[in-house]
Amino acid sequence: MRWVFWILGLFALAVALALALRLNTGYALLVWPPYRVELSLNFLLVLLAAGFAVVYSLLRFIFGALGLPAQVRDLRERRLRENAHRMLLAALEAFFEGRYGRAEQAAASAMESGISPALGAVLAARSAHELRHYGQRDGYLARAEKLAPEAATLRIIAAAGMLLEERRFQDALLALKGLPDKHTAALRLELKAQQQARNWEQTLPLIDQLERRGVFDAVQAGQLRRYAQAENLKRKALDRGAFEECWQKIPARQKRDAKVAAAAAECYAALGGCAQANQIIEEALEAEWNSDLVALYAECAGTDVVRQIERAENWLKTNQRDAVLLLVLGKLCTQQQLWGKAQSYLEASLSVEPTYSAHLVLAQLHDRLGNPDAAHRHYRESLDLAGTQLKQIAGGRRRIPI
Repeated sequence: MRWVFWILGLFALAVALALALRLNTGYALLVWPPYRVELSLNFLLVLLAAGFAVVYSLLRFIFGALGLPAQVRDLRERRLRENAHRMLLAALEAFFEGRYGRAEQAAASAMESGISPALGAVLAARSAHELRHYGQRDGYLARAEKLAPEAATLRIIAAAGMLLEERRFQDALLALKGLPDKHTAALRLELKAQQQARNWEQTLPLIDQLERRGVFDAVQAGQLRRYAQAENLKRKALDRGAFEECWQKIPARQKRDAKVAAAAAECYAALGGCAQANQIIEEALEAEWNSDLVALYAECAGTDVVRQIERAENWLKTNQRDAVLLLVLGKLCTQQQLWGKAQSYLEASLSVEPTYSAHLVLAQLHDRLGNPDAAHRHYRESLDLAGTQLKQIAGGRRRIPI
């Protein structure tokens, strides 16, 4: 519809010009001695319009010819960019399809084009890594550093992730040190590297940072922190001074955690500190009952076993059906040569939940009491339960209690 209005407008303009020229009777006199030229004003206007059109067209032609090389260059660069983008998209598609050889070739071509060289180099490196071509991978990363030094974060994060998969934890940590400012993904990679390198003391501040950033909730952070604290204590168990210094740094609330308390108790027991080990177990059990932790209570006899028995019997008032606690009482009574009480507690433990440990301790007790038939029966029961447990572990099924 618009073209109709244009045609009507042009016709109206033509009619207006024709009427104006018809009514115009003026003339123009041009003098250039010794020449004189007299023209009608209408003809002069036509000549001026025609001259303007010719000059304008000539200038457009000249400037177009002068700008032609730049236009050709721009066209070539645009085609190169479009081709590089196609290659990069093809590399991404091939990578996620699992065609790593094709992805590496396409990404390398995109990288050499100079369009997004860092992304192309990292994608080529990742593809080479999947093919276990580690030399080529490192070459692509070095090329990325040279072509796009400003994209250091992309290159370092990618390199650290691949080094972790290669189990080169220290190299991954060294790479991450090159980041001026670590964002959340970098902190998660560093935490993973520190965990796999078993640098438990360094993992604790990272867990705190990631919890503040909302990566872990309180439960997840607590589990990670608990495991790190326990493993850190175990690593220092050979040096009593270093171990006690580490133990003192742990907040009181975490000291009462069952896993942390169990690690500390085992370490103190290994260092000959049975009194400290039992105190740690008692304080942790007062905060929260844990059958796995109470099992350690009889492993390291303190200087006052009678007090331990009294403490365990006090726990029994609120945990009467705990087979592990009954087994612990049986062991403690055996150490004090309270044979009757020991036998009662061990038989009560077996009545709640048969375990090979309780059968074994009861068999040893009957040996001491001179009851070979009963001892033989309990030894056989202990071996049967132990064999059943080994079969279930080998079959990947649930572990039975010990």
